[in-house]
Amino acid sequence: MSRRYAVIDVGTNTVRLLVAEGVNGRVEFVHSGKQMVRLGRELAHGGAIGPKKIQEVARVVAGFAEDATLHGARELRAIATSAAREAQNGAELAEAVQAACGVPLEIVDGDEEARLAFTGALSALDDPLDGEVGVVDVGGGSTEIVVGTAAGGITWARSFRLGSGRLADQFFDHDPPRPAEVARARRLIDETLPEPGEIPPPSHAVAIAGSATNLRRLVGPLLDAETLERALRIMEDRPSYLVARQFSIDPERARILPGGALVLHAACLRLGQPLWACRGGIREGAMLDMLAAPSAGEDGRTG
Repeated sequence: MSRRYAVIDVGTNTVRLLVAEGVNGRVEFVHSGKQMVRLGRELAHGGAIGPKKIQEVARVVAGFAEDATLHGARELRAIATSAAREAQNGAELAEAVQAACGVPLEIVDGDEEARLAFTGALSALDDPLDGEVGVVDVGGGSTEIVVGTAAGGITWARSFRLGSGRLADQFFDHDPPRPAEVARARRLIDETLPEPGEIPPPSHAVAIAGSATNLRRLVGPLLDAETLERALRIMEDRPSYLVARQFSIDPERARILPGGALVLHAACLRLGQPLWACRGGIREGAMLDMLAAPSAGEDGRTG
């Protein structure tokens, strides 16, 4: 009999829930949920998460934990990424989450986030890809670029302090962003990412997380240099509320999406491959770890 698991991902932009079953070592979707909380925006004010935001995130996680139980999940893992690990008081957030719902919040480092992203992305592909695969995970506060194979594992991985929310908060004072603001963001991205040729060239490349999945609504699943430039022209040409309305995107997501498009564009050029928007990610990777681990017990919750 299959067993249901749940992963809650406290990201820099969004808290997300995935409930799934483990079937023959694969993650089979059951239910999902998401709520944008913009946790990373708090760090612009002294590097700490404010008390109200901590309680907001704790309530969202507690609600998702209850939702997961209602959908039959017997084991639950909660992880947090860039914003929580950079915050001066990330431990307070973890304490508030555990107090709200009894679930330990695991704050993962950049290397672990890259590993989970790579594992989760490859597990979600409909057909396995031969040769080296590049995975680009653009989150709200960080970007992970990973190269490896399904059989041999990761051969190159780095985490960078670049993300859609971070770039929007730092550079985009106007809506839509002005050309000078976009140029400054591009400059920082180019200074932060490795020079072209420094990343081992993969045979294929995929993009995961919110920026990639929402850009898919604008230009389709193939995110290459041409389509990403087209998406940027759309977002520079009209305010975010019109982009949100036209392409059925959350308005807050539309506001920060240009930053994600810029990072994906730069990553595409450095990998030398078009990026295919992929639905897998760190939640699937975290769940695969749960499938591989000994059971926490019939009614256990794991962190």
